[in-house]
Amino acid sequence: MNDSAKPLSPDDLGHRVSEVFDLIGALYRRGLRKLEQGEEVEGVSVGVRSVLVLLHRYGPMTVPQMGRLMTLTRQFVQRMVNDALARGWAETTPNPAHQRSSLIRITDEGQAVITAILAREHALNRQVGGELTEAELQACVRVLKEMLKTFDHVEAD
Repeated sequence: MNDSAKPLSPDDLGHRVSEVFDLIGALYRRGLRKLEQGEEVEGVSVGVRSVLVLLHRYGPMTVPQMGRLMTLTRQFVQRMVNDALARGWAETTPNPAHQRSSLIRITDEGQAVITAILAREHALNRQVGGELTEAELQACVRVLKEMLKTFDHVEAD
């Protein structure tokens, strides 16, 4: 086993993970700016986009379920859901499991909006350079999941 294949010491790991966090921060800020530029095109805020993506990928959900998945407060998610409802991109449906917490469902119009946004984003993602391999992306996802586990105990405000 060469040196790059063996696990790092806790001290070295801490330094390298800090480098990854720095890159994630820059990527997040730039990505957010790009999404905000898309808001000018599609008229969808970043928060509403997140709600529509969840509904598109997972089907009807309650506001608390969305909040847990996004690690955001129920109140913030509720505001984003209200925006989506007002635009006709989502609708409420009865929740057989919980009378007081309606299910939120994406509408056909919401489906069309998020499909267009995801297609635009996919076209941008196709431009990522570096001739990345499947193994490299799998390793990246594995590392990010491990980093995320470190914060499993952190609750949304």
